[in-house]
Amino acid sequence: MSQVLYKRILLKLSGEALMGSQSFGLEPKVINRIAEEIAAAHRLNVQVAVVVGGGNIFRGIQGSSWGMDKAAADYVGMLATIMNCLILQEVLKSKGCETRVQTAIAMPAVAEPFIRLRAIRHLEKGRIVIFGGGTGNPHVTTDTAAALRAAEIKADVILMAKNKVDGVYDDDPRKNPGAKKISELSFEQVRRENYKVMDSAGVAICESQNIPIIVFDFGEPGSIERIVLGEQIGTLVGARAGG
Repeated sequence: MSQVLYKRILLKLSGEALMGSQSFGLEPKVINRIAEEIAAAHRLNVQVAVVVGGGNIFRGIQGSSWGMDKAAADYVGMLATIMNCLILQEVLKSKGCETRVQTAIAMPAVAEPFIRLRAIRHLEKGRIVIFGGGTGNPHVTTDTAAALRAAEIKADVILMAKNKVDGVYDDDPRKNPGAKKISELSFEQVRRENYKVMDSAGVAICESQNIPIIVFDFGEPGSIERIVLGEQIGTLVGARAGG
């Protein structure tokens, strides 16, 4: 078996990525493909944690535009992330992956509460752990939740899965065909140039804990497996493992 570079990863999936070509909800073939990618990495004995957004069902900013209190709207968004987590769990289970969902908002009928040491124990036992409910606090994005959970479980890397964008560019590649892809960035460059890797709070956590971030296109088959085996895919932010 090839040498695994990253032994414990945290995969950040946006809710919008789960929509596929739809304007709302989940596209079954997309979530099935994502589960296949996760399962392939898991079969390499990589410990896998996942943070899922909820934008395919509800976004806090959307509720605010209707006149909802921002905090209340954010709580609805957190519940949307948990719905996605439970669906992903079942798809992964159908592929033979033992999986646990932990939520920042307690709902014992459907998932475990987030307990850091229990999450780490699940990973050590070869279970995939899916974190739902963001941080459990309003006014905080799931990007920040991903960075926080990665720090708490001591992940080797955060994989930021993008939809049809294969890394960070010096301009928007969908608007500027001449935009150039950047293979590596320091945290300082991300801050200075305001590159859209994740929100600033999440970047700050990753920098302080020295957790690299890899931005990649999850639509490219085999990407997660190739990344954990050390192939340079997408854009690397921060230091390489062991470097």
